[in-house]
Amino acid sequence: MRSSPAPEATDGDPVRVNLLDLDRAGLEGFFADLGEKPFRAVQVMKWLHQRRVFDFESMTDLSRPLRARLTEAAEVRLPAPIFDQESADGTRKWVLSLAGGNAIETVFIPENDRGTLCVSSQVGCALDCTFCSTAQQGFNRNLSTAEIIGQVLFATMALDDEGRGRRVTNVVLMGMGEPLANFNSVVSATRLMTDQNAYGLSRRKVTLSTSGLVPNLNRLAEVSDISLAVSLHAPTDAIRDEIVPINRKYPIARLLDACRRYVENAPHHHITWEYVMLDGVNDSDENARQLARLLRGIPSKINLIPFNPFPGAPYRCSPRARIERFSRLLQQAGYITTIRRTRGDDIDGACGQLVGQVTDRTTRRFGRRAEGETVS
Repeated sequence: MRSSPAPEATDGDPVRVNLLDLDRAGLEGFFADLGEKPFRAVQVMKWLHQRRVFDFESMTDLSRPLRARLTEAAEVRLPAPIFDQESADGTRKWVLSLAGGNAIETVFIPENDRGTLCVSSQVGCALDCTFCSTAQQGFNRNLSTAEIIGQVLFATMALDDEGRGRRVTNVVLMGMGEPLANFNSVVSATRLMTDQNAYGLSRRKVTLSTSGLVPNLNRLAEVSDISLAVSLHAPTDAIRDEIVPINRKYPIARLLDACRRYVENAPHHHITWEYVMLDGVNDSDENARQLARLLRGIPSKINLIPFNPFPGAPYRCSPRARIERFSRLLQQAGYITTIRRTRGDDIDGACGQLVGQVTDRTTRRFGRRAEGETVS
């Protein structure tokens, strides 16, 4: 990814490049266009992502002429917080404002041995999964690399400011949006997450969650080996067609073939299968047996997710005893199976609930957009 140092806007004012949009390869191209050596990319990455210094004049290992050029040609622009709330269980959720009056939600989930940050990849989602609150918002636009990695940078700084020793050790692209529908920006952002000169996270600790865009899942296998979670949610096409409509285009057999290829490319990985528990829909003993047969031969971990209700939802959560029975059947079939503990549901920060306060807060802050106005 190469960007010209200072493209001209139509009004004659230079458009400055947001350096958070550029992974290492992008920064190397940016500095090449400035006539600088590639090592400048690593220097600036460390200033931005590790030292969190955004004032070019403070980047003391850069020459004065280069610092002046950066001031003219580049900027560092982070998402801005609209709303910040902490759950009773310690989960912290931010609503972050973006250009054009858009907003997204980012959630930090603390555990005893880790801190997981759930980041968004789109404003809204176009896939229309019937059990997901975000899908009911509809789709607005993709996020840029800067808007994705900016969530990680923002959360890292906010947690430091807490002074409680909490930090981001894992990142999951399980927030608003379908990551594989925003392929280039997501891949670039995950490269920054795993780059030793930026966040230095293990590829095992960066997880992309997809509902099953098979062509882009195949592309991902060619360029990345980060961890993969698949929103399966049903053991048959008949059920999945109804609750995950993308299945009508890419049915389960095609999805599983793509997942097998992904694991072949990253043999140290398994697939985490996300399975939301919907009362009377996908939670019978026979459904558990069907799921066990379906996943045979694929290195797997199954994550059962109690359904988190939202206003107007057409489902109920499976009873706890039914979820536990479902889990036991899968364990007896030889699968590592966990029941996800609901976190942050009192602040609408739980799985499937991300949208709760985005619309309300952005409307209050920016005002309702004019009828027919588009957001790029």
